[in-house]
Amino acid sequence: MKKVVIGLFLIAFAFNVNAQEDTKKDDFNKWQVRLRLITIAPNESATIETIGGDIDISTAVVPELDFTYFFTKNWSAELILGTAKHDVKAVSTAAGDIELGDVWILPPTLTLQYHFLTEDGFRPYLGAGLNYTLFYSADEGPTADDVSYDNSVAFAFQAGLDYDLNEKWFLNVDAKYLTLSTDATVDATTALGATVGADVDINPLIIGVGIGMRF
Repeated sequence: MKKVVIGLFLIAFAFNVNAQEDTKKDDFNKWQVRLRLITIAPNESATIETIGGDIDISTAVVPELDFTYFFTKNWSAELILGTAKHDVKAVSTAAGDIELGDVWILPPTLTLQYHFLTEDGFRPYLGAGLNYTLFYSADEGPTADDVSYDNSVAFAFQAGLDYDLNEKWFLNVDAKYLTLSTDATVDATTALGATVGADVDINPLIIGVGIGMRF
């Protein structure tokens, strides 16, 4: 009986050690948050009805906040939040260059990421996902009577690098490309006697640097 008890004790002890090792192996921070300063550089082009020409959209520099949840040490999902104002101009049209005011863009983006783990604190990652862009507070500028933009869905592609400062804090460099387009309608009946539609490709490249925290 004594031998049985000792044997059961040793088995229980071994099981407990293995369980602790597995827990330690799977023990990682499942949440992290980053604050970045990003540059949004549109790679714009447009097909403009009636008057022809092209589109010019300004670059914007704004803060961005993102939240990341890790399913495993390698796989995560990231929700990216930020908003920016862009100046818009129709250029080289039959009526010359036309100022179209500005518009605010809110592009929440969800990406699935794979993180490469290294021993030196560098954590590169790749991601891909979907973006839904809302256009709001459009100011039509001095020429048009009104400008409207359709909200749109786009694909997002991402590459970045985290560098650990310690177990909690890290630095981040990130790049994203969105296949973003919209249908714009310019009501210019007062100035041009017509309402003009345009298919606009924005396709921004977004470069950011920032700091993050795991918890």
